Amino acid sequence: MTVRKQEPVSGEEWQRLRKRAVRTSLFVAGVLALTKLGAAVLSGSVAVLSSLADSLSDVAASGLALWTVEVAHRPADEEHRFGHGRAEALSSLVQAALVAASGVFVLSSGISRFLEPHALTHTNTAIAVMVLSMAGSAWIVAVQARTLRRVQSVAIQADSLHYKGDLAANASVIVAILIADLEGMGWFDPLVGALIASYLFIAAISIIRRSVDQLMDRELPESVREEIGAIIDADPETRGYHDLRTRSLGTGSLRSGAHIELHLELDGHLDLNEAHDITDRVEQALHDAFPRSQITIHTEPFGLEDDRLDHIVQAEA
Repeated sequence: MTVRKQEPVSGEEWQRLRKRAVRTSLFVAGVLALTKLGAAVLSGSVAVLSSLADSLSDVAASGLALWTVEVAHRPADEEHRFGHGRAEALSSLVQAALVAASGVFVLSSGISRFLEPHALTHTNTAIAVMVLSMAGSAWIVAVQARTLRRVQSVAIQADSLHYKGDLAANASVIVAILIADLEGMGWFDPLVGALIASYLFIAAISIIRRSVDQLMDRELPESVREEIGAIIDADPETRGYHDLRTRSLGTGSLRSGAHIELHLELDGHLDLNEAHDITDRVEQALHDAFPRSQITIHTEPFGLEDDRLDHIVQAEA
């Protein structure tokens, strides 16, 4: 995995950009849900109904994302000394439940319509609404892409992937409506609804996996660990390191939301002040490469034989 370097952004600007992107997606998703509701009632299309369910889950997901952006940005306090970044993973699990529930609703509606098919009505209105939905989704994706070029956010990245999927789903709904209007093709509309339901289930599983990775403190990619090691080894007075542990704090990119912990090995004959200066220098170099990350360094003499996390990991492997 390649970590993209970005121009430094202040904490206030980082938060402002994130909130603006989420508020935009929430507003557009709400407008689209209302228009799809009217189109679904008029046309009776299961495909449009499925798209409405997806938009409703978008509204809930974007609302949760807005709450997450607010909470995750809060600084550490007496009861949360590691900060509040895990709020993002917790809210993502709720988002996954909402998406999966939408999939169940769409699938059950599709089965019912397949067993008792009937002709669609007001198809032109339904198509116009779906075109509007595609335009709205494209706008959201564009705003999110512009934001992600300046700051990284797990919540916005996940939201963007969801809306990109909406673009394809909305296009398939238009095709479904057109084909369902043909003689003997009424079954095609509930079929597309079932396919969109499958997409919702897959999206829910993806969100769950990403959230569990954060909650289970999954290590950052090996390329990031290697970069950390290269920064440490670049200092001429270091003698090595071990027990490197990393995890995402859930508050941004790998560079702006990571917890890095390691044991730094130095010449055992250095006095305490010299060892402290070297450790501070290494810590500052890591902060320069990973701004706003939490870095903890334990300094010890080079060559010391002790119980190490690395030995436990290697034994388990």
